[in-house]
Amino acid sequence: MAYWLLKTEPDKYAYADLERDGSTVWDGVTNALALKHIRTMVPGDLAWIYHTGKERQITGLAKIVSQPYPDPTLNDAKLVVVDVQAVRPVSQRVTLAQIKQDDKFTDFDLLRLPRLSVVPVSEVHWQQLIKLTASKT
Repeated sequence: MAYWLLKTEPDKYAYADLERDGSTVWDGVTNALALKHIRTMVPGDLAWIYHTGKERQITGLAKIVSQPYPDPTLNDAKLVVVDVQAVRPVSQRVTLAQIKQDDKFTDFDLLRLPRLSVVPVSEVHWQQLIKLTASKT
């Protein structure tokens, strides 16, 4: 199993929308590196849903529920998508500022490649984010 962080603009598609819908096609990704990451996803992988824009925070947990496939709305086989299913909202939202302040995240791609919309998450970073999203501070 691999771990991911998927960025979304909350005014276009928020974690609450994913909860309401149950699952969705994770589309709209055009960056070559982000698409490369999507191509490696498999059903069962887990992903944090991260709101961009003014929020800049992890808001929920999701699961990849399909193999990558070409976006059915586009005529370009290179633009792939996956189906994503809501798992649960986080108990405690974790902001970008909190992540930046935590020394355990110095090599996290969210900080190194801030414009990347699909970010791999290492086991170490995943476990730290589990702690932060579960804590009530």
